[in-house]
Amino acid sequence: MARFFLIIAAISGFFAVVIGAFAAHGLQQVLSSRAIDVVKTGVQYQMYHALALLLVALWLHHKPATSGLKAAGLAFILGNLLFSGSLYALALGAPSWLGPITPLGGLCFLFGWLSLMFAAWRVRPAD
Repeated sequence: MARFFLIIAAISGFFAVVIGAFAAHGLQQVLSSRAIDVVKTGVQYQMYHALALLLVALWLHHKPATSGLKAAGLAFILGNLLFSGSLYALALGAPSWLGPITPLGGLCFLFGWLSLMFAAWRVRPAD
């Protein structure tokens, strides 16, 4: 699972940079400044959670039996798909009914951080 999370973290970070650069340089003439801001928010959260997933992967590689790490990693992946993905789609003109999906991604992020906290709480100093 650690390897899977490492790969997804790398892919997510890569696409955060690609999408951010494309929005900054290729979409300025196509999208409104509001839509560009929406994309920037998606990119920002995607990168934060790609780095969080990287942390989870490294921790899981070092201590594979730590409770909560797999849940945190999966929550960060799902959060990126729902939160950032829906923001990108909305900025590009997707129907407004997609808007309520964004907060579900935010809830996934929150669950991931709580799972990470749970994992840290359960780690013993001697571990």
